[in-house]
Amino acid sequence: MNEARVGREVSHRTWPGLRWWICGLLFASTIINYLDRQTLSVLAPYLKLEHQWSNQDYALIVIGFRVAYSIGQTICGRLIDRWGTRTGLTVSVAFYSVIAMLTSLASGLRSFVCFRFLLGLGESANWPAATKVVSEWFPKQERGWAVALFDSGSSVGGALAPFLIVWLYLHFGSWRPAFFFVGTLGLLWLIAWRWLYYPPQQHPKISDSERQIILRGQVQVGMQAETAHALSVIPAKAGIQKSSEIQDRCPELDARLLGHDVQMRRDKYLGGIQLLRLPQTWGVISARALTDPVWFFITDWFAIYLGSRGFNPEMTLLAFWIPFVAADVGNFFGGGSSSWLIGRGWSVGWARKAVVIFGGVGVTALIPATFVSNLYLIATLFAVATFSYASFSTMAIVLASDLFKSDSVASVSGMSGTAAGILTIVSTFLIGKIADLYSFKPILIGASLIPLTGVFVVLALVRNTKATGRGLVERI
Repeated sequence: MNEARVGREVSHRTWPGLRWWICGLLFASTIINYLDRQTLSVLAPYLKLEHQWSNQDYALIVIGFRVAYSIGQTICGRLIDRWGTRTGLTVSVAFYSVIAMLTSLASGLRSFVCFRFLLGLGESANWPAATKVVSEWFPKQERGWAVALFDSGSSVGGALAPFLIVWLYLHFGSWRPAFFFVGTLGLLWLIAWRWLYYPPQQHPKISDSERQIILRGQVQVGMQAETAHALSVIPAKAGIQKSSEIQDRCPELDARLLGHDVQMRRDKYLGGIQLLRLPQTWGVISARALTDPVWFFITDWFAIYLGSRGFNPEMTLLAFWIPFVAADVGNFFGGGSSSWLIGRGWSVGWARKAVVIFGGVGVTALIPATFVSNLYLIATLFAVATFSYASFSTMAIVLASDLFKSDSVASVSGMSGTAAGILTIVSTFLIGKIADLYSFKPILIGASLIPLTGVFVVLALVRNTKATGRGLVERI
């Protein structure tokens, strides 16, 4: 039997660990996504000088991106749940790559706002789609690592952006080629995506053993509530306790486990209104909405903040990447430590919450950054904050796949992204106004304290409830 299986896998030329290759594609997509959006923020000091923009003018361009990004995440999340991730990401990446290239034609404030709005609309699909892929391809104990890997692409992209984009600017003597050449990267990525990605049930290069690991884990998680219900209806006097005996008395459970019954999931499909009635949905939404504005403040304004402290872009190249590399490490710390805690016997819920608490406290490192003047000390304190943020953020993203079934994951992820986008828009407007009228000091203090609020909200809302027992959300 084993030899026959090996023979089939060899003949089909399967890829060992295919799910991690898939996750690697998501990692690359996220890098490119961030390179495209970071092109503006890296070039902002030059563009502000050339076009005589104030901080409020620049904030208007950023808000244009955020409005579309916020709206798009909920819309794209629902579309991806219907279309599937292969088609959804193909359309998304093709669209925003072309828009990024066309931004090289921008001629003033209005055209930049327009192009950035369209870029935000296209880029908004990345996180809902990637989170859905993780829920489809990874068992629960590996999802923390998988989310850490693809989400770390944001910090890698942020770290690479100043080197690549400043080099393009200095090499060509203009900002226009930087937008055009960075935009072409997404089109190259699409070739690999269309060639390699298919759902695990249909993938021609997945081994039988890996497919069974993935599908068995999904079905077993999905059957937990029904198994509990079966136990409650079996008479106690029967003395049935072992799972094998339960399956003997309830053969339909065994059939569903082995047959990967899809109808059960269709029966429990949740619409948008139903999802919003669940406290767990609001816990996931709050986790991102109260942390993402801090990250986007750093990615959009860090170069300008350093400029306000007297450092020009050429001087800050080496220091600029430090917070982004720290965020990259933080992604893996968050995902890895929560997986380690699960392996030590912690429940999924408390393993995730422990990292959330750590991350919320660590972001307060932005407060002392307002009182120091050394470039590398500023960068180090920002790095502590981004490391902590990224640990928290990884949990905020993975919670959607922990709590909800595959046909709702992208929808919940999109809702959380929309909420995060709305608060980011508000914060961006306030940042531009406060920076022009006062300074960045009150902004950094506020950015330090808001994620702590998110910690308390997650602790209160992300828990097992009656909806868990009914099978509407997964038990954590």
